[in-house]
Order: sequence, then structure tokens, then C-alpha cells
Amino acid sequence: MKIILATRKSPLALTQTEMVAAHLRTSIPGAECELLKIVTTGDRQAEWSLAKQGGKGLFTAELEQALLRGEAHVAIHSCKDLPGEMVAGLAVAGYMPREDVRDVLVLRAGVATPATIATSSPRRQMQVKKLFPTATFTEIRGNVDTRLKKIAAGAADATILAAAGMNRLGIKSWPGVTFRPLQLHESVPAVGQGAIAIQCRTEDAPQFAAVLDSATARNVTVERALQAALGGGCQMAFAAHVAGDQLYFFHEQTGIRTLLLTPADYAQPTLAAARVLKELGIHV
Repeated sequence: MKIILATRKSPLALTQTEMVAAHLRTSIPGAECELLKIVTTGDRQAEWSLAKQGGKGLFTAELEQALLRGEAHVAIHSCKDLPGEMVAGLAVAGYMPREDVRDVLVLRAGVATPATIATSSPRRQMQVKKLFPTATFTEIRGNVDTRLKKIAAGAADATILAAAGMNRLGIKSWPGVTFRPLQLHESVPAVGQGAIAIQCRTEDAPQFAAVLDSATARNVTVERALQAALGGGCQMAFAAHVAGDQLYFFHEQTGIRTLLLTPADYAQPTLAAARVLKELGIHV
């Protein structure tokens, strides 16, 4: 059985796709995996402001089109890049086991309190502003190593990266910068952060779901239900992370909140999302 995996060409995307390919080869008897490398709009428009253009679908649309045209069997995404609404005819079959979900504050060496922080994410800006009230924000684009080099060279005092990406790339340290992981009460991660999503055509989802991580799917499904209820993309200051029976939630109207989830919430994520938003007084 030949499985073609659509992926972006960035070093992190390729690393994550190779992880999925290795898993499928060992989990599906006779599986042979081949990578289809695609350049997305978000990759081509390296100078675009994601906050101004709207980040929704910029790193996923071309991969989804490859699925719909039958050029690939699955598309591999960083789950946090996936919009809340799924394209008709496609589904998320499941996820790889989740990595460290935290954001990491990357500080230029010698800086304790950053005056300038390079991030275009409204979610990260609003949360880290509570930690550094006097900081101003600037944009930064590029792969993980490009961003680290820019901070070390003084482009800004700090930036924020996902721990999962750095871990998967094997980056434990970097010359000229220091890493400070942010705890969940300091910065709630993006929906799906740390999870690799395996997307496919709807009819193919059951065969792939059977070999993917059910615990990650259980938690991320609740997070994505909240995202869908809010209609959120990268341009909204919103975050949700489920760990155990706890929901860590951030919204520009509420700040950081924690709520308890029940077994019924996992069984009916859409109803759970509606309940949470009503409880927090968020109108959509």
C-alpha cells in the first residue's frame, strides 16, 4: 500500500512528516510512504504580515487542495496551523502523540526584561504583555533557526517559539540566546499546539484513525470545538488547551481562565464549547 503524504518544505514540516511516515510504516502492514513537498502561500509570502493578512489557511490550503485532487492520501500539519472550519470532503483522521505544548520565551543573551518582543500573534502579544507591561512588539518571520539567528543578532530583545517545534528539531540551546519556557498560567498555548495533525479525505479517515493517538485526539477535539465556535484563526487573541480534566482558556475578553471538564464534555465537544463560552460570557 503506497501512501503519499503532502507536506510543506520547511525543516520542521519535513521532520514532522518523516515522523508520521515512520509511524505509518510500522503501524500499517505493507505501507510504503512517499513525500509530496508543497510550497504554501504562507511560505511564498515571507514578508506578509500574518496579523494583517489573516493567518487562516495560509499554511494549509495548498496541501488540502492536493488531497481533494487525489494527489496525496494524507496531509501533515502542525495542528495549530489548521483553521477551525474543515474544508468539505476532508477530515482530521487523528494526531501523533503530543509534544511539550508550552510557548518558550527566547531572550537575547544578557536580556532579562525585553523592551522589544518579536511576535505577530495576537494571542502571544496579549498574554506576554501581562509579564512585560512596557514591552513593544514587532514582527518576525522565517523558520525556527532563522528566528533564533535574528534574535541573537539583535533584531529584537526576544521572541516566542513553540517548545514542540524546537524539540522535534533537536534544538536544546542556541548561541546568543537563552530559553525560558512559559507555564500554562503565563501563556495558554494555541489550539492544537504540540500536536501533528493527519488530514485526509473523509472516507479514508477511519483507516488512519485506528493507528493514531486517541488521548491526543480526545483533548484536541475539545480545543478545536472551541476554535470552531469562535470562528478563530491566527488573527484572534484566543487560546485553549486541555490537560487532564482541566481547560486552560484565554480570550481577549476574559484573560486566562481555568475550568474543569466532565466526561460529557469530551463525549459532546460542540455542546461543551457552547457551555464554556456561555459560562465565560463570550458572545459569538
